[in-house]
Amino acid sequence: MLACRKPGMLACRKLGLRPPLLLLLPLLGPLGPCSPGTPAAAAPADDAAELEFFTERPLHLVSPAFLSFTIDANLATDPRFFTFLGSSKLRTLARGLAPAYLRFGGNKGDFLIFDPKKEPAFEERSYWLSQGNQDICKSGSIPSDVEEKLRLEWPFQEQVLLREQYQKKFTNSTYSKPNSFQRKAGIFINGRQLGEDFIEFRKLLGKSAFKNAKLYGPDIGQPRRNTVKMLKSFLKAGGEVIDSVTWHHYYVNGRIATKEDFLNPDILDTFISSVQKTLRIVEKIRPLKKVWLGETSSAFGGGAPFLSNTFAAGFMWLDKLGLSARMGIEVVMRQVLFGAGNYHLVDGNFEPLPDYWLSLLFKKLVGNKVLMASVKGPDRSKLRVYLHCTNTKHPRYKEGDLTLYALNLHNVTKHLELPHHLFNKQVDKYLIKPSGPDGLLSKSVQLNDQILKMVDEQTLPALTEKPLHPGSSLGMPPFSYGFFVIRNAKVAACI
Repeated sequence: MLACRKPGMLACRKLGLRPPLLLLLPLLGPLGPCSPGTPAAAAPADDAAELEFFTERPLHLVSPAFLSFTIDANLATDPRFFTFLGSSKLRTLARGLAPAYLRFGGNKGDFLIFDPKKEPAFEERSYWLSQGNQDICKSGSIPSDVEEKLRLEWPFQEQVLLREQYQKKFTNSTYSKPNSFQRKAGIFINGRQLGEDFIEFRKLLGKSAFKNAKLYGPDIGQPRRNTVKMLKSFLKAGGEVIDSVTWHHYYVNGRIATKEDFLNPDILDTFISSVQKTLRIVEKIRPLKKVWLGETSSAFGGGAPFLSNTFAAGFMWLDKLGLSARMGIEVVMRQVLFGAGNYHLVDGNFEPLPDYWLSLLFKKLVGNKVLMASVKGPDRSKLRVYLHCTNTKHPRYKEGDLTLYALNLHNVTKHLELPHHLFNKQVDKYLIKPSGPDGLLSKSVQLNDQILKMVDEQTLPALTEKPLHPGSSLGMPPFSYGFFVIRNAKVAACI
C-alpha cells in the first residue's frame, strides 16, 4: 500500500492498487455513429441574444482528459462491493467517458488498512477466480449471480456509508477544525510538514517500480483562510515535486440545498472567485504549475437528495466545466462515477443519470482548445455560454469547427444569434431537456426529443444531432442546456 499522512494523488495505469491513486482509462474504439436529423424551422426573433466570439487564439489548452471522475474510497468499506467495478454495464459507461483519469480517494481513504493475511470474501474470490491469470487491466465482467447478490444488498450498504458521511464518524476520534485530516482523524499536519512528506514520497517512488508515476496534491478544500495558509506553506515546502496542484470545490451543503440554489446564477458565480484565489496563490509561489480540480460536484455531504442526481444538477455541472476551462483549470474530476450518495453519474442499478449523459455529450463534442464567447447585453448572468474548438475525433466534424455550449436559466425561451460572419453556417443542435412528469427533478433526459437510454449492457445510444437551417437562431427553451456545433466555421485557431 502506498501511504502518506494526507492523501494526494498518484498516477498509475494498473487497477487494483490502493489509494491515493489516479488511473487513466484507455480510449476504446471510435465514437458511435451519428444519424442525420430533420432540419429545424427558423426560430422567432423574440428574446434574441446576440453572441460575440473571440477566436483569434485559444485562451487555454485543457487536457484531453479534462472531464474526469472519481470513485470514493468508502466503496471499499466492505471490500465485497469493490467487485461492482467488474460490472459489464458500468465498464461500458466508463468507457464512454474515456480518455479520463479515475481518482480513488476521499475521507475513507484515511482509514483503510491493508492486511495481506485477511481472506477475501466470497464475492471477491468468485470474481478473481473467474478471471484466471489475465492482466488486471483486461479483466472481464463480474459473474452475474455475484453482481445480482451485491445489487440487492447495496441499498443497505449505501445507508451505512451515508450515515458515516453525515455523522462524520469514521472513527471514535474527536473532530475539530481547521484541518480536514485533523477533524476526521484527530491528527494535525500543517502545510510545511505535508510538503516535506511529499518530497519523501517522491524519493520513495523514485526507488520503486513507480518511478515514472506522476504525483498530485495537496487536495485542499476551497481557498478560505486556513486552507489558503496550508496551500501556501505546502507549495513553498514541497510544490516542486508535484506535477499539478489539486483542490476541491462544492457549491452548497447537500443537507439544506434547494432547487432554487441549483438554478441561481449568483451561486454559480461563487466558483469564479474560488478559482481566481487558487490560481493567484499557485502563480505567485509556483509559477506555471498546472491546477486541477481533484474532486468536485454540486453539493457536499454526499450531494443533495432529489437534486444532485436530477436534470437540475446539470446547470451546476456544465457551468463548472465551462468556467474551469475558460479560467485555465486543466482537469476537472467529478465526484463520483458510482457510489453512495446523490451526486453519482450512475445509480445503484448501473443506470446512467442526467449528468452522465451531459458528460458523455461533452466528451464527444467539446475539444481541448478553449475559446471565448459572451452574450451582449444584460442576459449574461442567466444566459451562460462557452466556446471550444470541436472534438475532431467525432466522425461528423473536422478541424476548424466550433462547439458552443449554453445554459438558459430564464423561465422563457431565448434565441441565441451567432456573430454575423458565422450566421449562415450549418449548425447541429444537441438540446438536452428533462423527460417525464418530474420536470427539472427528473432522473431521465431527452436529447433532441429522444429519451436517452442504453441499447444494451455493452452499447451506448447514438447521440443524434438536429441540423438547423442556415441562418436560424439557436433556440433554448426555459431552463435548458445544450450544445451547438458550428460546421465549416474554418476558425484558424482550431486548425
